[in-house]
Amino acid sequence: MPQSNPQTLHKVIRQLAGWAVWSFFTEVRVVGGENVPVEGPIIVTATHHNMILDPSVLSTSFPHRRILNYWSKASLFNNNFLAWLLYSSGNIPVDRKSKDRQVLFRGTFEALARGGAVALFPEGTSYTEPRIMQVKDGASWAALEYTKWAADHGIKGPEVKIVPTAIVYTNKSKYRSYVIMEFGPPISMEQYKEQFVSDAEGAARAAVKRLTRAIEQQLIETTINAPDWNTLYVARMARDLLWEDERSIDLKEFVTISQTLVDLFSTKDAMPNFCSVRRHLLEYYSLLQSTRLTNSVLSSLPLPETLSPTHPTPLPSRLLTLSILVRDTLAALIRLPFFLLPLILHLPVYVMSRLAAGLSEHEEETQAQNKVVIGLLLLMLIYPAAFWAFWAILSFTSHGALVAGLTVWAFAYYHTRLVNDNYLHFKRVIAAWRVLVGVWAPKRWDLSLTALSQYNTPTVPPESPWVDPIKRSSTPDLPAQATEPPVVLKQKRPASRQIMRHVLRARGEAVRALASFFAALEDAGDNKHVVASAHLARRFGWVDEVKVDAEGQGQEVEAQGFRRAREVISFLRSRGAKTATLEREIEGGWAGALVSEEEGTPAESEAGEGEGEEDDIVWVPSEAHSQTASLD
Repeated sequence: MPQSNPQTLHKVIRQLAGWAVWSFFTEVRVVGGENVPVEGPIIVTATHHNMILDPSVLSTSFPHRRILNYWSKASLFNNNFLAWLLYSSGNIPVDRKSKDRQVLFRGTFEALARGGAVALFPEGTSYTEPRIMQVKDGASWAALEYTKWAADHGIKGPEVKIVPTAIVYTNKSKYRSYVIMEFGPPISMEQYKEQFVSDAEGAARAAVKRLTRAIEQQLIETTINAPDWNTLYVARMARDLLWEDERSIDLKEFVTISQTLVDLFSTKDAMPNFCSVRRHLLEYYSLLQSTRLTNSVLSSLPLPETLSPTHPTPLPSRLLTLSILVRDTLAALIRLPFFLLPLILHLPVYVMSRLAAGLSEHEEETQAQNKVVIGLLLLMLIYPAAFWAFWAILSFTSHGALVAGLTVWAFAYYHTRLVNDNYLHFKRVIAAWRVLVGVWAPKRWDLSLTALSQYNTPTVPPESPWVDPIKRSSTPDLPAQATEPPVVLKQKRPASRQIMRHVLRARGEAVRALASFFAALEDAGDNKHVVASAHLARRFGWVDEVKVDAEGQGQEVEAQGFRRAREVISFLRSRGAKTATLEREIEGGWAGALVSEEEGTPAESEAGEGEGEEDDIVWVPSEAHSQTASLD
């Protein structure tokens, strides 16, 4: 790259990407920023699970505002003007056709020799899987080849270091979700370069493989890795039940908490009711997916017990409590006038982004990219148009331009700052009425067990064709698997009046199952242990070296991690998990009454489906309740 190139275009693109990231995500939390050297050559090896958003998040939130250089095809630099654009936007050429690695990485060497930072995605592609599937050797070859090249050319200064970087999304396709970007300790070339420059046959490749394993290990330790999709879904559902407000989890602890739950629900012999607990959690998770509801919203609904159709409450009291729900709805609508103008201004963005996400319904890593790209392009049209409209109202004066610019900026800032709270309130109100409609509807409208079965098991994303199939059969450093059969894609979203009782019943059953699971673990005593990822076992438990049979290679020593069950429960509680109050909360709500009402329903329905289908909701107390009331 020419020495005079100030990479101006890169700074412009980074600013635009920063606005897009700021408007789509609530927060990007940087962890371990102190591990990134302020200066000197570095190679950043980042996870890649969200398409173009990964380099956007990485570049805009990188510590010390260092400019990152990304690899691009060398042939694109043949045209002088295009080469200037690429260099200016932070790209460096990589000649993939060359078998000489000194030629292949020439642009990388030049950038590193100037003390620059090169960013790579060693997984090779963006994909959606329950764990890190592959880490390729490109970053290791580049770092060690540069080390050799620098020594041969007498390059002075600090050595190149690799900075493993994990980009973790709390929900990567969800608007206003969170991002955690964690930087691991930098990896020095000191313990690899001697073997790399050795004349021994295969020594260089062996050194590269060792370095790649070190990179992969750090990426695994800073991300969430599950043996299969259902284990990951179970852990997510348990996390959502233990922390009902998703904002109550410290983002610095998010990965560790999530991995702890993944490990816990990978312990197949944890408790006798292990399979039952997983089934209840999976069913509830799947029904929430089908209805596009969240446990956080359901648990916060203003639905008093007197609104339950199973509660023997006189009609006047029921109308009074219904009026409370209407009042809460109006209270949410009162916010609308203060938010209306920014909402109208941004409405085309919401509509078109939602449509764009629908184009890749079964590719989660593409949905957020489509939303952000379409949103950014529309905003680049809407904001200038709004500015010209305001400026025209102010007669195109110089002061009017300043006022118009500040007004548009205020609209954008005001919208982004208030959208979280308003978005949450409207989701609660809509969910409350959906629940009310679903529960008050006649029971005969409920989906039958046969019709419900398509919504009872979560959808598994399709396998990425870009992931090495061999990698799917091996899961490094992860606990034993508990697998389920693959799932076909669901049908369209069911009507609230047909499925809401099933959702509330599933919620009650999931909460009770999870509460009993933790109670049993705690009662099992100090000798009860569960499996753990090796890095968590080293922090909180212990690691055993176990000999396992390797295919055609005799026996190998494998590390198996464990933690005491009580320590895991104590760890979760210390981070805010509501393990002790789970069942009490569900018993206090009228969703719990639906669970009691539905107990035994599946067996009875299978025995004679249709019996009782004509039983609608009766709004007067039963005879038994009336007698009890008269005795009181």
